[in-house]
Amino acid sequence: MNLTLRALLCGILLFSFCANAASRKGQPNIVLILADDLGWADLGCYGNTFNETPNIDRLAGQGMRFTDFYAAAAVCSPTRASIMAGQSPARLGMTAHIPGHWRPFEKLVEPPNALHLPTNTISVAQRLRDAGYKTGYFGKWHLGGKDFGPERFGFETVFEFTGHEISATRQQPRGTTSKRACAYLGELADRFIEQNHGEPFFLQISPYAVHIPLTTTPELQKKYEQKPTAPGYSCHPTYAGLLEELDSMVGAVRNSLERAGLIENTLFIFTSENGGLEREVGGWPGTMNRPLRDEKGSLYEGGIRVPLIVRWPGTVKAGSSNSVPTITTDFYPTFLDAAKIPETKNQSLDGTSLLSVLKNPSAKLKRENLFWHYPHYHHSRPAGAIRSGDWKLIEFFDSGELELYNLRHDISEAQNLATHNPRKKTELQTALAQWRHSVNAQMPQANPAYNPERANEWWSRAKLERTEAPGTPRK
Repeated sequence: MNLTLRALLCGILLFSFCANAASRKGQPNIVLILADDLGWADLGCYGNTFNETPNIDRLAGQGMRFTDFYAAAAVCSPTRASIMAGQSPARLGMTAHIPGHWRPFEKLVEPPNALHLPTNTISVAQRLRDAGYKTGYFGKWHLGGKDFGPERFGFETVFEFTGHEISATRQQPRGTTSKRACAYLGELADRFIEQNHGEPFFLQISPYAVHIPLTTTPELQKKYEQKPTAPGYSCHPTYAGLLEELDSMVGAVRNSLERAGLIENTLFIFTSENGGLEREVGGWPGTMNRPLRDEKGSLYEGGIRVPLIVRWPGTVKAGSSNSVPTITTDFYPTFLDAAKIPETKNQSLDGTSLLSVLKNPSAKLKRENLFWHYPHYHHSRPAGAIRSGDWKLIEFFDSGELELYNLRHDISEAQNLATHNPRKKTELQTALAQWRHSVNAQMPQANPAYNPERANEWWSRAKLERTEAPGTPRK
């Protein structure tokens, strides 16, 4: 090869490398870890003194911790849908977990719930994939059966799994022994990052932790059984052990990014799909959401306020915090904004890009209200809610009862101010009703089969038979 040709080829390779580097600098990798049923008060960086979460706490120390971040719903499927579609669960017609609970003799008949993500949804994974991103999804999906899985909505590399233990036969390739799910998902993430480190990628990891039934390793179980308890918290050894497994997975993913030389160009997000479950099957507590009120399945703060940590060097200030009210529908436009992908008119988005508040913690969003629509019986009654600044209103559909709280002064929602501030109550109720109309939210209806004596019965939609209520004490 003559010197001129060699110099030309070297120039082409150098140009290609520089062009790729420039492209990657403008398009960060995006990693989203979505925990299951993790409460706002469960992490060390949110004040918990019993559970040990050093990797997540480290992530917070290197990034931004949000204090007023919300799941779009009080249960899993609709929140997951809000992330994929960037739209409110009410607009999508998916307002309960799939397939949902059933109270056939209650005052209200719940509206039907979509059993899969609408097929006309242009997911955030599709938008990123079409812009050149490699896409991967590992873990719990819960947005429809095999014909409506992650592959249908833009994910190229997929391992769908629900549970805390992965058998050898489910592993890819087949293993020799079972593995703890969080550890295995960390392995899959490492493999994906290694295979795609040369191109921008979007990776979502959705572990089953810390969902019931709770299990952990014998070593972690023993560790937390022997640990002194913390006052005012449930201090459940199995829950704490499972949470430490989740934390170790977060650390493993971060280490994989670091080994690949990608940690400085990765938008890394950690959050939860809904609030913590306080009443475990059997009646004993899994976690406590205090100072927040109530739990998963409720529109009080304990059911919808969740942790959010964002690490993005060069954009997000290390060790910062943010109290701007934000919600899971914001991820879609934020990811597009970060990747410099324009929004499309083919699908309206209900979220707002968080890029401005990520860059500047004191910045404000051009949005006045957040909304929730949960017309179902679960750990509470069918209701809707609105947060406007420091104010929050909850409207219960079975009675028309209104509750008004000022979250700045009453994060525990202990003092109902509805009778003390009728003007604010009416203002927020009107805004909530207008929003429901704008997204075509389906409302529950009066139940002709209402029977007060049987109203508390729970039935399985899948088996069409009576079942026990969540949190039923066992003798």
